[in-house]
Amino acid sequence: MWPLTFLSLLLCLTPSHQQFPRPCATAEALSAKQCCPPWDGDGSACGATSGRGFCQDVQVPDEPDGPQYPFSGLDDREKWPLVFYNRTCQCVGNFMGFNCAECKFGYFGTSCNERRESLRRNVLHLTRAERTRLVSYLNLAKQTTSRDYVVATGTYREMGNGTAPMFADVSVYDVFVWMHYYVSRNALLGGPGDVWTDVDFAHWAPGFLPWHRVYLLHWERQIRMLSGDTSFSIPYWDWRDAQGCDVCTDELMGGRRPQDPSLLSSGSVFSSWRVLCSQAEEYNSRGVLCDASHEGPLRRNPGNHNRNLVARLPTAAEVEFTLSLDAYDTGAMDRTSNMSFRNTLEGFGDPQTGLGSSTRMGMHAAIHVFMNGSMSSVQGSANDPIFLLHHAFVDSIYEEWLRRHGPSPSDYPESNAPIGHNSEYHMVPFLPLHRNREYFISSKDLGYDYTHLLDAEQRLAESMRPYLEELQDLWPWLLLTFVCGGVASVVAAGAVLTAKRSCSGLSLPHAKKWKMSLPERLPLLWGSDREASSQPNYQTTI
Repeated sequence: MWPLTFLSLLLCLTPSHQQFPRPCATAEALSAKQCCPPWDGDGSACGATSGRGFCQDVQVPDEPDGPQYPFSGLDDREKWPLVFYNRTCQCVGNFMGFNCAECKFGYFGTSCNERRESLRRNVLHLTRAERTRLVSYLNLAKQTTSRDYVVATGTYREMGNGTAPMFADVSVYDVFVWMHYYVSRNALLGGPGDVWTDVDFAHWAPGFLPWHRVYLLHWERQIRMLSGDTSFSIPYWDWRDAQGCDVCTDELMGGRRPQDPSLLSSGSVFSSWRVLCSQAEEYNSRGVLCDASHEGPLRRNPGNHNRNLVARLPTAAEVEFTLSLDAYDTGAMDRTSNMSFRNTLEGFGDPQTGLGSSTRMGMHAAIHVFMNGSMSSVQGSANDPIFLLHHAFVDSIYEEWLRRHGPSPSDYPESNAPIGHNSEYHMVPFLPLHRNREYFISSKDLGYDYTHLLDAEQRLAESMRPYLEELQDLWPWLLLTFVCGGVASVVAAGAVLTAKRSCSGLSLPHAKKWKMSLPERLPLLWGSDREASSQPNYQTTI
């Protein structure tokens, strides 16, 4: 495990990648509606002098949205990010980031021209060292205040249209918690209790899978930058046919506390975590945004959930049925969609019939309900680190569907999807900007793969990897044990031989009489060499 103090120092050397960037969270930037910070490499906005990118007007699509959200001009997320910024950095080539300081996913190096592919592994197949490293990195992210990003605690109108910024400092981990809250929160229509609940810019519609793909990619990158470990990849939890939460151990995501099964075991580092943005009903009743303050401990009570909503965890057969659906999305492209791969995988289509508006939650949604705690609230679910393992597996199913069916970009809906989900809509609340359709592509094009999607030979090699690495860690001790055992055997043999020679020259009175009166087995120890060689002794038995 890397010392936390050392990892904390590394944070000062690396920027992060979510919003709102500190340089853009000022009254000046908000009033100018411009987020084009300089790149440290040359001091120019977006690294323009070095040809990394340029400060340009944001182009938003004008394709019609679906009828689920019948308002306009009321929510800051509409036509993202125009309410806050109408000029941002547009990076070129393989450069990416809010100031074009980083590389596109899958590219590395100072010039972003090194192509690498990472591998996301089954969390239960990680070595002991890899599990320790995962927990350590997550806790480091939770304990380290984000240097480059803050989160909004008020609407643009509450900020005096940008003249009185309302932002808060949070940890690197909690930036992502806030992002998931912000993208899925209800729309505030103007007063206490006056909200619109049938809106979500990352769920219940086509953008669900691309949005969470980008979310995990940024998360993965954030951990790499924070830890300095560029080989890190988010592992996945393969929950097919699981009988319970087999990742809920103190070695991984935390076991139960015996005194209160809704809390995590004190033996888990996650038991000390505090959640934020998890009280949706309270925010709605007050007509406010989450203020990013701590709201109590992380809670989880897997299996003690509402059985009328989720009877059991998803099965391999249900996953296979979901993968067999040809259409990415259908109909109104929301929770009512029938025979829709997206809707069925998300959990609102029946995983045995494909019919939408299911009375029971399946697939992705079933895991959230099953966890029965912080994970069971859409807006606050990212507080639980199991969220990452769960969504990595959901993303792997998405990836398997893409490879199996080979859709074209035009198969992603260009218009009439619920607001935020049309193909060219910028994902809320990402800066740098990402469009939904850009992530309707294979993970291999984005620089990563999954172990369970490898070919048979590669899967076999991968399954042996943890055991070989554990053996590699153990072999010095095994060698030392072998050497010590050998030395001990030689010493013991020498001692026996010396004793034997000493005894053979020893003359004892009445030896014949004594020998005849001894029990039958004593000649094995005290007899002649001929007698010893013809009978088994302790050394030959060993």
